[in-house]
Amino acid sequence: MTLNGPGSRLGHLLLMALATALLVTGCGSATPLGHPDALAQPDALQRAEPGACDAYGSQATNVKEWTANGYLDAQDTSRSLQQAIDSAAKIGGAIIQLPEGVFTLERPLVIKSNVSLRGSGPDTVLKAGPDFLEFEGPFGGHPLITTNGAQNVTISWLTADQNGEELEGNLPGRLREYLVDVRHSTNALVQGVTTRNPYTYSIAVVASSNFCVRESRTTVTSSDHYDQLDGIHITDSHDGLVEGNTVDQRQGADGDDGLVAQALGAPVHHVIYRNNDVRGGSHGSGLQLALSTHEIHNITVDGNRFWGSPDGLITGYYDGGHAAVRDVTVRNNEFFNLQGPWLNFSGDLENIEVTNNLTCQAGTMMLEDAPGNVVAGNFTRC
Repeated sequence: MTLNGPGSRLGHLLLMALATALLVTGCGSATPLGHPDALAQPDALQRAEPGACDAYGSQATNVKEWTANGYLDAQDTSRSLQQAIDSAAKIGGAIIQLPEGVFTLERPLVIKSNVSLRGSGPDTVLKAGPDFLEFEGPFGGHPLITTNGAQNVTISWLTADQNGEELEGNLPGRLREYLVDVRHSTNALVQGVTTRNPYTYSIAVVASSNFCVRESRTTVTSSDHYDQLDGIHITDSHDGLVEGNTVDQRQGADGDDGLVAQALGAPVHHVIYRNNDVRGGSHGSGLQLALSTHEIHNITVDGNRFWGSPDGLITGYYDGGHAAVRDVTVRNNEFFNLQGPWLNFSGDLENIEVTNNLTCQAGTMMLEDAPGNVVAGNFTRC
């Protein structure tokens, strides 16, 4: 989110008012985030209406302003901020309101049930410090922020910087936990979060239900240093909404898939991807349905822009698995400037609907015949 005059008091007040309103309602209108290279929207292609956000996150209304002496220095603020989160949880929940500034973290923050961690916009920066990698998260990785089993949580309106350009993030536990890590949680909302300098997935939802990731922004700028840098990665989770995000994994050379639904330990189902602007990295696709022995089903991909990736939407099979992909709807999306197919679905398929999508310089569509498939109304226009 950008306001005119980012340093102005008016812009700051407007941002705070909007953030407060969105946290009270739990939802906001998700305006599709375009790109300067995006195609003009033809009348025949209808952008999806913003969806209802069932994940309202923390319902706390009590605001606790958090301050730390010398926070603009390199002082570690992890302990002070974690104490504020723990205290908020003990009283049944609260909003921890962070000011603008760069806050150094030397260990992961663990969000507790009924707590909202809310910044003042992208100029509230939580950044991994020089000793960050000496401390592990609950599952042996290095998340900057994790929910670790908490319920009814919100992470919003801040920048999460994993500092992968200065730290050596290629450690054995790198892919055990992720930059912003929603894990084993119910009713979790990630909204207005900007991520940068990752050495793992940027925003991940793992083994969780009733979640919402919206109006957030991920980027990968590093080159020839890391791999598997996915943008928004949904693993073994269900009943969620990924909406209105800007995902760009290709500013550097290390980026992988923009969006992922991954069913390796449990099925992924009833997840909606709506109105996202996505460029997958040079090693990935716009959106991958990744599976092994567990199904992916009831997935809706509606009103997104996929551009500049090696591929558009693909299925991927791992560990010798061949689980089913069924009841997937791909409609009203734009696919342009792709090196490979704009859709490539194979395997055990059923009820795949591909309708009213616009393509331009996007390769072909590859969809294996399967019961219940519907392909109609797709068109090319440059």
